[in-house]
Amino acid sequence: MASLKTRPATGPMVAPATGGTARGWLGLPVQRWRQLTQAGFFTLFILAPVFDIFRLDLNLKHFIFFGLDWTLGLDDFLAGRADALQASLNLVLRGFLPLVAIGGTLIYVSWKWGRLYCGWLCPHFSIVETINQTLRRAIGKQSLWDPKPLPTRNPDGSETKPDALWWFGVLPLVIACSMLWALVLLTYLLPPAEIYGNLWHGTLTRNQSIFLVAGSLAFFVEFMFARHLFCRYACAVGLFQSLAWMANDKAMVVGFSRGRAKDCSTCYSACDHVCPMRLTPRNVKRMMFACVQCGQCVDACDHTQDSNPNGSLLDWVQNQRAESEASFNINTARTIMLKQASNDAAKPGQMEG
Repeated sequence: MASLKTRPATGPMVAPATGGTARGWLGLPVQRWRQLTQAGFFTLFILAPVFDIFRLDLNLKHFIFFGLDWTLGLDDFLAGRADALQASLNLVLRGFLPLVAIGGTLIYVSWKWGRLYCGWLCPHFSIVETINQTLRRAIGKQSLWDPKPLPTRNPDGSETKPDALWWFGVLPLVIACSMLWALVLLTYLLPPAEIYGNLWHGTLTRNQSIFLVAGSLAFFVEFMFARHLFCRYACAVGLFQSLAWMANDKAMVVGFSRGRAKDCSTCYSACDHVCPMRLTPRNVKRMMFACVQCGQCVDACDHTQDSNPNGSLLDWVQNQRAESEASFNINTARTIMLKQASNDAAKPGQMEG
């Protein structure tokens, strides 16, 4: 990655840039860290049922967690060996409290920092981004539904020119990802040794075959035609994260220095073009409901504003600055930008930080 001169980041996710290096941690850029966390979690997603870290066994009719049977403890009650009080206590301790702990943690993280799970861990979103970039090489767009191709120029100065030959990469990739997801999900429901063994020996049962075929077809349609729509509107995990994030005006958000909007004239809207969710990062928070905090727009602005002494116009912000960002509506934001443009026209030599 090219070296950058960036202003100190105000969000907790990145360390201030020093000595012309890109923002990041321990010498690695933010996007490299994000790729590592995504790869690690994707590997965990595939291997968790194999090593009995977590799965639901439909044959046993209960969950398995780190090799242990995770039941609600109702067997003794049904057999008459435990009273109703003990059964109720088991439901609370083994069912309700774990769900509250997991859900509460996810909601708190989302309330404070946004959809970090989506942008930094989610195995589905990892595939979404991979397909986006491969499709761009084929048709110049990250989605079939984008109205026009993206510029061939990348924020770091390199170029990605579309080539129809990349369709030979897109289709096999989507097919492989669809089949992989259907297969992995089946191992979360039935013993992985049974599924992989039957697949290897060609002895899948009728129901297993139906699940894999139907699942692969459904995922192919979703990955090929509706992956962004799923992330925005159909994923319950993403939706609840967004709702929690929107409820906190001080939550971390990508802030736009609207007072310096004139500096965007030297750019080609790089932040808009790199967004994997097809959002417009310079917009107000309420229009960024599906933002996954991936930071690609921030990195793009770092690159395109490298020679700007005032630094990037996009940055992670929180607390009072985030509250100010959340209070904007579209009309207010546009008024500020137009007022700044008018002031600049009246005083050409003025430069606001």
